[in-house]
Amino acid sequence: MEHLLMLLLLLWSSELQAEGNDTSTEPVRLVGGASRCEGTLEMKHQGEWRPVVYYEINLKDADVSCRDLDCGSAVSFRDRDESSERSVWWFNSDCVKYGSALSECLSSINSSYILDLTCSVSIRLVNGSRHCSGRLEVRSHQSNQWSSVCEEDFDQQGAEVVCRELGCGPPSVLQGALYGEVEAPMWTKGIQCGGHESALLDCRSSGSERNTCSPAKAVGLTCSGVEPVRLVGGASRCEGTLETQK
Repeated sequence: MEHLLMLLLLLWSSELQAEGNDTSTEPVRLVGGASRCEGTLEMKHQGEWRPVVYYEINLKDADVSCRDLDCGSAVSFRDRDESSERSVWWFNSDCVKYGSALSECLSSINSSYILDLTCSVSIRLVNGSRHCSGRLEVRSHQSNQWSSVCEEDFDQQGAEVVCRELGCGPPSVLQGALYGEVEAPMWTKGIQCGGHESALLDCRSSGSERNTCSPAKAVGLTCSGVEPVRLVGGASRCEGTLETQK
């Protein structure tokens, strides 16, 4: 499913470039959320923005949309019933599997269901074999750049915070270069977590800065499977709104 979604995004990108009266370059967006990385998923096709209906979507598929938006890893998604129907784009993945053109696999339908997606703003796992694994990259609130993290500046407590922030289970593997080597730019501050923080950027940073990191020392992290329940939005991991994972 992931490669089909990527092909679909490339198709929409080419359509946008052909539209001389539209300066937008993003075929996908999230609207109505607290940040640009949270909200209802909309895509542009034939010059029109509409909500998207996906069937059998999972977090690994949702990661594709999050990356296209330059957000972090996908954290959660849900099908929301608006009670009244409206026009949406429905993507039939089986259609592509049978060899049809991508443009023939999009249908305009009326549905009351839309897809809400939440992506992390400041952390992501890349090059992993599944949603809860990969090389750790971090972005501060003051920067638009994603930075690799050196293993010497990260520990088990930090791994616990990352896995929990992404809605995954506890860390099972923390190993340098497990999912690729350090790529520039590099996170220059040591990350010092207590393990109870809700987000990695809530952890303290060391006062000294790092300018070099051994090639085989990029933080590679594997979290166990997605936790079926969690508390979000509270002052600690034991406080907040109860969410369940389908």
